[in-house]
Amino acid sequence: MKKLFYIDYPQEHLEGHMHRYRCVHCKEETTIINGRLEGHLSSCEYRVKLESAGYESEKAASTNTLVSHDADDFD
Repeated sequence: MKKLFYIDYPQEHLEGHMHRYRCVHCKEETTIINGRLEGHLSSCEYRVKLESAGYESEKAASTNTLVSHDADDFD
């Protein structure tokens, strides 16, 4: 399973900063997490809980096949 965004994790306000927040469990800032499951540390309680429930991080959900299109390929 995969969600479009993972934003339902508990957050706490960073002291001394007006608009900065971080995950309560792994302490990663929300700007680093950016709505992605792999934005949390691999030991994060929130991430571990979702992965054990069957949710996949972006890296696990993507394929290993890379597609490259250069401008010269479409002449």
